[in-house]
Amino acid sequence: MQQQRTVQLLLDDGSVFHGKSFGYEKATAGEVVFNTAMTGYPESLTDPSYSGQLMVLTYPLVGNYGVPPRTFEANGLATFMESEKIHAEAIIVSDYSFEYSHWNAVESLGSWLKDEKVAGIYGIDTRELTKLLREKGSMKGKIVFDAADEIDFVDPNLINQVDIVSCKEVITYGNGSKKVVLVDCGVKHNIIRCLLKRDVTVIRVPWNYDFTNMEYDGLFISNGPGDPDTCEAAVINIRKAMERNTPICGICMGNQLLAKAGGASIYKLKYGHRSHNQPVRMVGTERCFITSQNHGYAVDNSTLGADWEPLFINMNDGTNEGIKHKTKPYFSAQFHPEACSGPTDTEFLFDKFVELL
Repeated sequence: MQQQRTVQLLLDDGSVFHGKSFGYEKATAGEVVFNTAMTGYPESLTDPSYSGQLMVLTYPLVGNYGVPPRTFEANGLATFMESEKIHAEAIIVSDYSFEYSHWNAVESLGSWLKDEKVAGIYGIDTRELTKLLREKGSMKGKIVFDAADEIDFVDPNLINQVDIVSCKEVITYGNGSKKVVLVDCGVKHNIIRCLLKRDVTVIRVPWNYDFTNMEYDGLFISNGPGDPDTCEAAVINIRKAMERNTPICGICMGNQLLAKAGGASIYKLKYGHRSHNQPVRMVGTERCFITSQNHGYAVDNSTLGADWEPLFINMNDGTNEGIKHKTKPYFSAQFHPEACSGPTDTEFLFDKFVELL
């Protein structure tokens, strides 16, 4: 077996973890966050919401089913991934499987990382690292090969990550009878797939695009990375869109931007929710769902205006998982009802949105 270079993961609290490289050998820095999902690393790595982050996978064995083809459909959507490329700054695992086996695999995780120039390290005690992140919260970190000072710490939340990952021009998908404007804050392709499956025309616009004079039947606000407070231009446009009473739905970052447009405040979670097994309850009912999540910020329920109310609540920590307007067709979910990868318990929210159009 080829020799792997030794690496160090340094955290801004002074902690040092030693491991080996299996990806592209470059120093990199960002926010260290953990994901407790057991599968789905191709989808997670290509989820734009991980932009600027060093992703720690708590499941110990990673890489054993390889990577599917990086192919695209005629409409430009990835066949098996969630975007056009890897967005995470790095992936950090305990045990990397150099051998892989899966009917749909065409290459190893390591070769994919090298091809896209993304760092990957293994041999890290991810249990100890995750306990540290749970106790102290998500931290700035950096992966270095030769010297501790070869790269500086970076706080990606101080950068407008949404502007980095959003599309730069208007893109239209499908030819359905209803038109939905999709505000791209870093949209996962499965959100677009779920809308197209329900026979709508999707008009994907950049995060700061003024769509308010366009003709459309519904507005959809996507997921995205970083701090929602950097997206004031989107909030202003959403607020203007509320004046026309057209149905609005948001997912993840979209939940936070809709809440901000309605006057609520957002705050940073200690270590966020990144997993496939977050339990949420629909407010006012005993209906509970297992959800896929990836976010580091949350809506402050206490700041919701009189016209708004929580739609879902996280059953682990009581945080907001969605909101709805009391009289108008506006609602959102903090989790991912399209869940790619993850449970599909809540995909009915797409049906609810399309029925309102």
